[in-house]
Amino acid sequence: MPSYTPPARDTRFVLTDLLGITDYPQLAIDADLVDTIVREAGRFAAEVIAPLNRVADTQGCTRHADGSVSTPGGFPEAYRAYVDSAWGTLGLPEEHGGQGLPHVLATVIEEYLDSACHAFNMYPGLTHGAVAVLLAKGSDDLKTRYLPKLVSGEWLGTMALTEAQAGTDLGLIRTRAEPQADGTYRIAGEKIFCSGGEQDLTDNIVHLVLAKLPDAPEGSRGISLFLVPKILPDGTRNAATCGAIEHKMGVHGSATCVMNFDGATGWMVGEPNAGLAAMFIMMNAARLSCGNQGLAQAELAYQNAVAYVSERKQGRAPGSSAAADPLIVQPDIRRLLMDARAFTEGMRALVLWTALQIDLAHRADSVEEREAADALVGLLTPVIKGFGTDKGFETAVAMQQCFGGHGYIAEWGMEQIVRDARVAMLYEGANGVQALDLARRKLARDNGQVAERFLALVEGACEEASPSTRFIALPLREAVHEAREAARFLIDQARLDSDALGAGSYAFMELMGTLAIGWMWLRMAQVAAGHESDPFHAAKLVTARYYAERWLPDCAALTRQIEAGAQAMMALDPEAFPRS
Repeated sequence: MPSYTPPARDTRFVLTDLLGITDYPQLAIDADLVDTIVREAGRFAAEVIAPLNRVADTQGCTRHADGSVSTPGGFPEAYRAYVDSAWGTLGLPEEHGGQGLPHVLATVIEEYLDSACHAFNMYPGLTHGAVAVLLAKGSDDLKTRYLPKLVSGEWLGTMALTEAQAGTDLGLIRTRAEPQADGTYRIAGEKIFCSGGEQDLTDNIVHLVLAKLPDAPEGSRGISLFLVPKILPDGTRNAATCGAIEHKMGVHGSATCVMNFDGATGWMVGEPNAGLAAMFIMMNAARLSCGNQGLAQAELAYQNAVAYVSERKQGRAPGSSAAADPLIVQPDIRRLLMDARAFTEGMRALVLWTALQIDLAHRADSVEEREAADALVGLLTPVIKGFGTDKGFETAVAMQQCFGGHGYIAEWGMEQIVRDARVAMLYEGANGVQALDLARRKLARDNGQVAERFLALVEGACEEASPSTRFIALPLREAVHEAREAARFLIDQARLDSDALGAGSYAFMELMGTLAIGWMWLRMAQVAAGHESDPFHAAKLVTARYYAERWLPDCAALTRQIEAGAQAMMALDPEAFPRS
């Protein structure tokens, strides 16, 4: 059975020593509050939620004949404890019942809950995105009626986007919305992959549903967004029911539903035919949460692998006279562990830095500062989602490898971590879509202006680095040069409307992810330098050196991949691929 200990010291190091969140007057928080939240959130995740993780996997969810769904044993009680503790309200607006604290602190809680039980945190996770959509696009009536219940956690929210024939290409959806004389709409259609579409945690569920009006334009320009509650304001049941539960590879405790909308009553959110833009508010929040899921699963796997290889005796260290030594003395095991450490600690810093930018996008003093922070969040969202979940899954697999054959056996729990981690690479836009979003919309659309601003930040950190951190500053500066070269190539290919932009987009996402985490490691090394007598800081410096030597060289290879273009990738005729 996997165990979980929240990485509280590392979290505090990032929040206070690296990011200095208590120094921002706009955030209005002090060190005592940060310590309290980190400590108590960790305790709640470890003591209340983590014991559910194995139960969630083995029991899963059950759909009953009437369409109702039961979550795994212990979930309803744990959810009540979550609501009573007000963890879900931490970063939500005070005017609707939230605590109004910085988003960066809510991001800490999200990581801890994802590590403790990914499936459990799927239920409240989407609700925060639903709140953001209603705040931005909802009518005053919808805000008054639904936001207080969603913010408090009394009700939960979902996204109903995908259909069997329409995944990434949402312009192909068939769900229809017929306007009614009273201003409501009748929603008819079937949605799939609806996380938490039905459950027994709350009395009401608020679905945000994409549908098309009768006279809507073709494609994505004709999509509108509707709020469709499970229970209508008059207390009657709406015609929105769970037709089935998907049988999934992992996160079994999350009810992933096929939802049937059989003339269900809904209210439009935002303007007609502008639903996709509204939904992207929720989707982008979910994409950042996916990156946090990748980090969380990697952290859980890493902790358990360290415990195992520290005790399991196999083989001997050079010069050892023991019958067998712990696996941790072996260089290849150290390779796996150091890769995991380099990713998890670097990714945590990047995720929390980005969360801080979200706070600054809302709270910074000037319009220019708010817009600059928001632009950086937009640039890094596909990187955090795509690179973060790729590497999170790779780390989970590598930590499973540390167990040898035991990693393949269910009782050790590592195979569950691998299965649970896999989904984050797929939902909220598969990672190839994230790479295209980065290359086409975030890079080429503005001719690389925001990307250059980000690269300038990294380059500036390299130039200002102290002599004691030149070991990472110098290769990181070379990585910046590689990224600039790759960006120029892709921008040129976009002008030519070439396949090369799509062919190089994934490598560019990897390059930007490697670079961004490298920037975090330079900054952490700067903080740790001079404190080598403290084992925690000494370990930071060692891991930063490992990242410089083992990860940053990948940037040059990734640039060469990008510059190779699309010729070899696209040369084969489609008929040359097996079809039998």
